Amino acid sequence: MKEDSRHLSTVETIPGGLKVCDANGQSLAYVYSRENPNDAHMAKVLTEDEARRIASNIAKLPELLRGQKGPYGVG
Repeated sequence: MKEDSRHLSTVETIPGGLKVCDANGQSLAYVYSRENPNDAHMAKVLTEDEARRIASNIAKLPELLRGQKGPYGVG
């Protein structure tokens, strides 16, 4: 079964972090990070790995919610 590309989100690298966009290019979330744990701790932001995992999970939300019944699902 072919995936419906209208529901896919993307994660883009921006200076200082990542940006999650929907299939239309609308920005959904910005996740800020630093390259190493010491810099992240000093700036009180996420490490690059933590930010990447969170941005990836945000991008997957429409797919996860599809098919669920209730106020947040379309089904």
